Amino acid sequence: HVQLVESGGGSVQAGGSLRLSCVPFGFTVSRYCMAWFSQHPGKEREMVANIDGAEVPRYTDSVKGRFAISKDYAKNTLYLQMNTLKNEDTAMYYCAATSGSWCVGDYRYWGQGTQVTVS
Repeated sequence: HVQLVESGGGSVQAGGSLRLSCVPFGFTVSRYCMAWFSQHPGKEREMVANIDGAEVPRYTDSVKGRFAISKDYAKNTLYLQMNTLKNEDTAMYYCAATSGSWCVGDYRYWGQGTQVTVS
């Protein structure tokens, strides 16, 4: 049974930083494409960043230079380091994974989400 568990959300002032963590149960982060999505109230989820099995990261334009996605193989954890946070970064953030190494196709597995609030 696969499960993704996020943590690290919270409230922070604009310009501050947060680090989100996602621990998968049932697979290792090294084998899968994993991603962070954000969802603003009343809107669809949008991908913020993903990282494939070769550890190649990709970012949406609005977070380039501010956010960094990474995998820690020893801790089997996915991270999203969020720096220089802006009010518009306020959203629910979800961890997700595909069923393969490459970031193609649908994201099959999802976490429960962690709230980030920037004021």
